[in-house]
Amino acid sequence: MPPHPSSSVQRAREELADRLREIRREAGISGRELAVRCGWSESKSSRIENARTPPADADIRAWCRACDADDQAPDLVEANRQSIDAHVEWRRLQRSGLRRVQESTESLYQRTRTFRVYVSDVIPGFLQTPGYASALLSSIADFRGTPNDVSDAVAVRLRRNAVLTNGAHRFSFVLEESVLRYRLCSADTMAAQLGHLLGVMDLQNVALGVVPFSAQRTVWPMPTFTIFDGARVHADTLDAASTLTQPSQVDLYARAFEQLSEGAARGAAARSLVATALTSLD
Repeated sequence: MPPHPSSSVQRAREELADRLREIRREAGISGRELAVRCGWSESKSSRIENARTPPADADIRAWCRACDADDQAPDLVEANRQSIDAHVEWRRLQRSGLRRVQESTESLYQRTRTFRVYVSDVIPGFLQTPGYASALLSSIADFRGTPNDVSDAVAVRLRRNAVLTNGAHRFSFVLEESVLRYRLCSADTMAAQLGHLLGVMDLQNVALGVVPFSAQRTVWPMPTFTIFDGARVHADTLDAASTLTQPSQVDLYARAFEQLSEGAARGAAARSLVATALTSLD
């Protein structure tokens, strides 16, 4: 199997192979003994350990069973699936424009009942006004050199975001105060955006907290992420959108969200931070 064109996917495959090798060594058995216990050739064990052959889910379960490590199988199976199709490069996803990016999550948004969203860079997509979304997506299209279909992308985003006013969906947002201050659009557009944010805070199915600059922190500011129903995490970086589904990964992000939430101002205090940011635009 040649190296994957995405360095992130290749790295994930190698990390999985390393973990399987460690499990075998911790069990104190050789590659040959593992092969006997699993009922396959020794060369197959070697190919899997050296990331030359991607294992099937059944291979991972058999490997763990042979090493008396059945408890590790669920995480490893999810890691394997992520290395195959869950790490999507933004360049590939966006090569036909930004509209496709927005459309790719519509069904997920409809299925999800509880959203937990942490942002440290921009107003969350769920809460963006058309003007703010247009300015942000235009800058992304310019930076990446993708086809400029911003108007279509904004329309899809707003359609997708209709779940926000559907009482069947619950939302918990934690924003860094810096998000309220970053100037990614004109002052007038930002004023409208902050005003919209104040209105959204009145929705019964929305809980919004803002971590003040002055807060005594228990965790550091970190890249933006969204947790979907406690079963899936989207964590964005400059070059990729990572979908994380391993139970241990989801638990890690859930713990981070909980600790970030502890330092967030809510209610009147949060509204005051938004209002102060709005006043500063004058």
